[in-house]
Amino acid sequence: MKIVVVSDTHGNNKYILEKLLEMEKPDMLFHLGDYVEDGEKISSALGIETIIVKGNGDYFNTKYKEDELINIKNKKIFLTHGHKYNVENGINNLYYKGLELGADLVLFGHTHKPIIEIEKNIIIMNPGSGSIPRSPDKIKTFGLVNIGEKINTKIIQINL
Repeated sequence: MKIVVVSDTHGNNKYILEKLLEMEKPDMLFHLGDYVEDGEKISSALGIETIIVKGNGDYFNTKYKEDELINIKNKKIFLTHGHKYNVENGINNLYYKGLELGADLVLFGHTHKPIIEIEKNIIIMNPGSGSIPRSPDKIKTFGLVNIGEKINTKIIQINL
């Protein structure tokens, strides 16, 4: 199963949509918040199932939860925006939350910086931001997750 992971779009889906429409159609989309409406628009444009969690920029939205724990192909996936877990200062809190939940994969946003870390069989991934990147190279990114027997993750750069 091929899943696109986006976060921190902040009202600008243009570059992500352009890149996604060039690629093979994914099976699913995860939007990790800041702005949930963008996740709905991307989902509609691609015509795929979507799971959305809200971020700190979605404070008044009551349609979505701040955290989701889902199971796909016997893999537990924890989705959160990250602001409740103090991710600006590292991923320790997310790691322990993932451990507590028995998660195989923890997905978060908020920092606008892409990372993939593996801590004792838990993959922790931030897809970065497709609109306002904060990594030193300022490259817009999103994530790709393939779930089969194993989970494979990748950061996709959006070249302008």
